[in-house]
Amino acid sequence: MTHSTTTTDHLSLTFAALADPTRRAMLARLGKGTATVGELAKPFSLSGPAITKHLKVLEKAGLITREKEAQWRRCRIEAQRLREANEYIEKYRQFWEASFDRLEVYLKKLQASTSSPTPLFQERGGEAGVRQKGEKK
Repeated sequence: MTHSTTTTDHLSLTFAALADPTRRAMLARLGKGTATVGELAKPFSLSGPAITKHLKVLEKAGLITREKEAQWRRCRIEAQRLREANEYIEKYRQFWEASFDRLEVYLKKLQASTSSPTPLFQERGGEAGVRQKGEKK
């Protein structure tokens, strides 16, 4: 397997894990520091098995690690996979910003070439006339 394929596989797992709002909330909590499974589960009205399933998805994606500490399971965020996802997204952000910059330059040129002053016309008995400032229709 090549490096780019491995990276893509990691990215697929990362983005699939991030697709779920419960898992994103868990990662946000872990961004503040380690937490037990119970602490991570507290804000959610989910069963224990559902919480465990979410944690396994995050762990498989390499976004968290779980360690046994006495009778507790502590979870810790792992930044490497998020860093890889950010680098991937960053390439496209730069592309889109450059595209928008080029579009802005084009629009300014287009606007400058069509911004010659034109009088306001109104119809008067079949004749076109220039409306004077303050003049009513």
